[in-house]
Amino acid sequence: MTYMSRIEAPIVGLTVPAEIGMSIDEVSTPALIVDLDAFERNVARMKAFIEHNGLRLRAHAKTHKSADIALYQMGEGGACGVCCQKVAEAEGLVAAGVTDVLVSNEVVDPKKIDRLARMAAKARVLVCVDDLGNVDDLSAAAVKHGVTLECLVEIDVGAGRCGVQPGEAAVAIAKKIDAAPGLTFSGLQAYQGAAQHVPDFGERKAKIDAAIGMVKDTVDLLTTEGLDCAIVGGAGTGSYYFEGTSGVYNELQCGSYIFMDADYQRVKDDTGAFITDFENSLFILTSVMSHTKADKAICDAGLKAQSVDSGLPTVFGRDDVTYIKCSDEHGVIADPDGVLKLNDKLKLVPGHCDPTCNVHDWYVGVRNGTVECLWPVTSRGLAY
Repeated sequence: MTYMSRIEAPIVGLTVPAEIGMSIDEVSTPALIVDLDAFERNVARMKAFIEHNGLRLRAHAKTHKSADIALYQMGEGGACGVCCQKVAEAEGLVAAGVTDVLVSNEVVDPKKIDRLARMAAKARVLVCVDDLGNVDDLSAAAVKHGVTLECLVEIDVGAGRCGVQPGEAAVAIAKKIDAAPGLTFSGLQAYQGAAQHVPDFGERKAKIDAAIGMVKDTVDLLTTEGLDCAIVGGAGTGSYYFEGTSGVYNELQCGSYIFMDADYQRVKDDTGAFITDFENSLFILTSVMSHTKADKAICDAGLKAQSVDSGLPTVFGRDDVTYIKCSDEHGVIADPDGVLKLNDKLKLVPGHCDPTCNVHDWYVGVRNGTVECLWPVTSRGLAY
């Protein structure tokens, strides 16, 4: 597929790291590289899973924060919409043409609630709720702006963050939403984030099975009260198979599947092997900038080019060199055989893709070693 670039004549090295048509070896580093073939295969695999199981995909845009990628997911990828974690993140994507967005988080600040309601005049907007008082504030803002806000009651199914307890507490909020002017009760948000990176298959499955049971019980209670759950949403890249085949969830919120990262590749399947459902498609392209030590090379991708909260990056396609340490602007590469030279390029698989993307301005889309497109990280830094 041919992608359109957001810019016509970039000034390489000043505003963007690359130019359409150049070789990957000419890209200014450090830069975020997307292998377009691998990216497209990942999107196609998730689409096939969703279609086979009669589900909807609401792709999580916190992974990439890019309008170009969100629109591709909603087009070629078959997603019904996207999730965002913050109002500003959603505003950036809606302004760029995304028409269906769930803020998969609570919005309680009055100014943010007002912005959320104003955004609902431009797109379908959904939001999570776990507090009775928040219902009144959302309703007032929706009425003020003459819009409808769709609400999902968030239940805590094991992540230990936001969300009321499953069962009666969720029903009470759902009933209040259903009766509130300007609001629509659209279902449940039930994301078990703590399970996504659990390496052991059995332990991961047990956590999700427990979540599924809580969700089913809550859906049954809501049905008894005459409240229909049009959306039962949750799931992530590490657990999507369990929720997707449960018969309880009908909308998945996977995000990292498009890129993958080093931490996700420590997650195992039921045979004890590492899961290979999706491929690495996102890389930090880095250059060797110094090699004064015989057994160590220094590259230009340090802390400011990535997030290391989930561990250091791995060097893609190489077992002869290892990324072992980083500081602000430098990465240390163990090179025991001295095979690296100045200006050699390496592709790093980030430890955690989501926060890594948030420190870059551009994605450089590459196919067969040639730059094909440039995508801005539309909502970069929009965390308010």
